[in-house]
Parts: sequence; C-alpha cells; structure tokens
Amino acid sequence: MVRKPVVSTISTGGYLQGNVNGRLPSLGSKEPPEQEKVVLKKKITLLRGISIIIGTIIGAGIFISPKGVLQNTGSVGMSLIIWTVCGVLSLFGALSYAELGTSIKKSGGHYTYILEVFGPLPAFVRVWVELLIIRPAATAVISLAFGRYILEPFFIQCEIPELAIKLITAVGITVVMVLNSMSVSWSARIQIFLTFCKLTAIVIIIVPGVMQLIKGQTQHFKDAFSGRDANIMGLPLAFYYGMYAYAGWFYLNFLTEEVENPEKTIPLAICISMAIVTIGYVLTNVAYFTTISAEELLLSNAVAVTFSERLLGNFSLAVPIFVALSCFGSMNGGVFAVSRLFYVASREGHLPEILSMIHVRKHTPLPAVIVLHPLTMIMLFSGDLYSLLNFLSFARWLFIGLAVAGLIYLRYKRPDMHRPFKVPLFIPALFSFTCLFMVALSLYSDPFSTGIGFVITLTGVPAYYLFIIWDKKPRWFRRMSDRITRTLQIILEVVPEEDCHKL
Repeated sequence: MVRKPVVSTISTGGYLQGNVNGRLPSLGSKEPPEQEKVVLKKKITLLRGISIIIGTIIGAGIFISPKGVLQNTGSVGMSLIIWTVCGVLSLFGALSYAELGTSIKKSGGHYTYILEVFGPLPAFVRVWVELLIIRPAATAVISLAFGRYILEPFFIQCEIPELAIKLITAVGITVVMVLNSMSVSWSARIQIFLTFCKLTAIVIIIVPGVMQLIKGQTQHFKDAFSGRDANIMGLPLAFYYGMYAYAGWFYLNFLTEEVENPEKTIPLAICISMAIVTIGYVLTNVAYFTTISAEELLLSNAVAVTFSERLLGNFSLAVPIFVALSCFGSMNGGVFAVSRLFYVASREGHLPEILSMIHVRKHTPLPAVIVLHPLTMIMLFSGDLYSLLNFLSFARWLFIGLAVAGLIYLRYKRPDMHRPFKVPLFIPALFSFTCLFMVALSLYSDPFSTGIGFVITLTGVPAYYLFIIWDKKPRWFRRMSDRITRTLQIILEVVPEEDCHKL
C-alpha cells in the first residue's frame, strides 16, 4: 500500500485537462479560466451535525436490541438499569471525543486519535479491522433491520422470507452508496429529514406508553428484579447490545475537517444529541414494558411493531415504515462518516491512494464510499443479525477505549496543547476502563465470536509490515498498482485533493 504518487493531470479524453470543471478557456480569452479546487468543503453546520449524530445513533438498536439486553440481564429492572448506564457511559465517551475533536482538528475519528497518540501500527490495525469487519458488519446489521421493517406491512399474517429481506437490504445498501457518491449536500439534507422520521417513530412509541402509565398499567414493573438470575458472563453481552444501540455518538469526529467552526459545533452537537437520545431511549424502553411482558418481548422479532399493534390499531402499519426510514438514516450517516476515515487513512499512506481521491465535479470521496459495497454484500449474505452484532463489538470497543485512553496520555504528554473543550479526567478514565473491561469479559462470555474478531484484528500486524513497511516490492507489482490506480482515476473521474490546483 506504500505507493509512488500518481500524476493527477492525466488525460481522460480532454476532460481533466485545462480546468477541473471540464470547461476549456474560450478562444481569444486573455483571462485565465476560473478554477475551483477539488476539496471536501465545510458544509456541516450545527443542525447537520446534530442530525448526523442522532440520525446515526437511532437506527435498529432501540427497536431490536431490547431483546438482547433483557435476555442477558434476566429481569425488567436490570434491563432498564443497563439502558440507563449505557446512556451515561455513552455520554462520557461522547464528551471525551468532544475534547479530542476540538484539540486534534483532523477528520478520521478513532483512527486519527490512535495515530496521533500510539503511532502508525495500531492506527493501521484500526483501519484494517474497520475496513474488513466493523463497517461492513455494522452496515449489514442495520441494513438487515431496514429490510425486515420495510417488508413488515406486506407480511402481516406470515413470516417474511429471509431471501426477500436480504434482497431488499441489498437494494437499500446500493441506494445509500449511490447517494453518498453523488452529493455531500443532498446526503446531509436527507439525513436531516430521516432524523425527523426517527424522532417521530420514538414519539409514536413513548406517548402511548406514558398514557398507559397514567392509566395504571404497571403490572410488568411489579417484582421488576425477579426472574432468571443474570450472571457475570451475560452482563458484558447485555452492555454490548445497549452500547450498540447508543453507538454513533463518535461519527461527527470522522468529519471534523468538514465542520463549520468545529470548536463550538462539535461539543454543542454532541451534548444536544446525547441528551435527546438518552432520554428518548429510556422512555422508549419504559413504554415497551407498559404493554409487553418480558416473556413476550423475548419472543418478538420486531419489538416496536408488536408494541404498536396492541396500542395503535390500524395506525400500527405506519410504525414499520418509520422504523425502516430510521434504519435507512443510520445506514446513510454511517457510510457518510466512515468513508472519511478511509479517505484520511489513504491520505496518510495506510490504504491505496485511490481512496484519498475526490470526484472532480461532485466533490465527494467517491472511491472511499464505494469500496464498502462489495464487502458489505459479502457480510450480508454470510451471517445472521445477532452473530454479526457480537462479531463487531469486540474490535469496535477495543479501539474506542484505546482512543479515549489516548486523551489521558495527551493530558500528561502534551499539557500545553490547545483544548477549547476540556472534560474532568475521571470521565475518559471511567469510559476507557469500561470499554476494555467489557472486551476482556467478552472473551469468556462469547469466546467464539470474540475469538474470530481477535484473530482477524491481529492479521493487521503482518499486513502492516507487508503493505506499509516493506518498500522493496517487485517492479511488476508497482507498475501494476500504478496502472490500476490510473485506470480507476479515469473511470471514476477522481483526483488527489492536494494536486487539484495543478490541473
């Protein structure tokens, strides 16, 4: 992956010559043609930042994960405690990332912070496992939920065929990839609309639940801590399901270089978003238990739909549509953000150069977006939703914990570093310890899934020395690599950001 830079002033039938916009200067013109640099522009405002965070957090988790949390805690009371604790811990992590994002003003999120603190090897391993496991699996998980909920109204009296779910899911993934490849502005605008749909779905569940409480429907809260006893081996998985539902608070940090006034926008967007999501999640879970017993919730494959069918009558048919739109927004926000991680990693020399190139007219990181498509399709057709969720949790929280631990290291190593936003030291300490503790216990509670994740993570070490450190690759390999890069540049109409002003 270490490569010789490819000259960006290539010829594509005259398209890239003379002007980035493809307009040749008119004959007899004495003034040079107006040129527009091919860069990722600062288009993320506070509202768009909030929509990215909320829109990515609220996906399938709150509509599917209650089953996983309850199954591994054993009682209604303990499951509600887990949801509350996960919300507080996610807030701690978000506040820590607010400090990192305002101190290190680079896009890339976890990858950039690990690179800054721990160096290139762990940063490469992070992006390696993100590309191979975490992002394809996470996209497949939320996309499967989208496919299930969008088909729910058409299969009221029978089970939805798994093949139908996966085919619709594949269409949804493709639409998201195309959207993010075409326009940054339209992706952001659609994200705002989808965030509104998400909050509407949450309100549709909370309001009837509150009305049930007012009517005295509290039978499922009696003896809330009775039931199957939870053991220490199940609690990490319960946290995984809860933390997965809150996951997404870190995505704005992937876009730092595109955020307007990041020193103010990032902390504000994070705090506002986490307050809305945490309150919404806890109230949603309370609403579920006003109508659904613990046993019924465990038997349901679509908790939100089961809830709405009992309280909302015919209007319950609209709930799966809202939930599907919610999942689609989470898919869109995740791809929008993580493509910037691959873009930054390529810019640092840790991924193929083509991934750090930008479309000359649309100003989107087109290659970094579409690289996810085939990997996600492979993951989609190779496992079920819950196994994928367990699969990706190990590596995700390991590296998030390391990134937040890096904040503590920077406090002592670089005390004079400019920090517009600063959190008390116990917040990153508690959050990073919790992440690492969950990962350690997961090795015992679910050794198979965690073991697979651990082994694939370790493959990043030899890959680093093979692709990054070893610079004596055969000449034929370098020539082939350059030829592939040039060909993809022509096909995709992309150029490196740093060379665009030379066109």
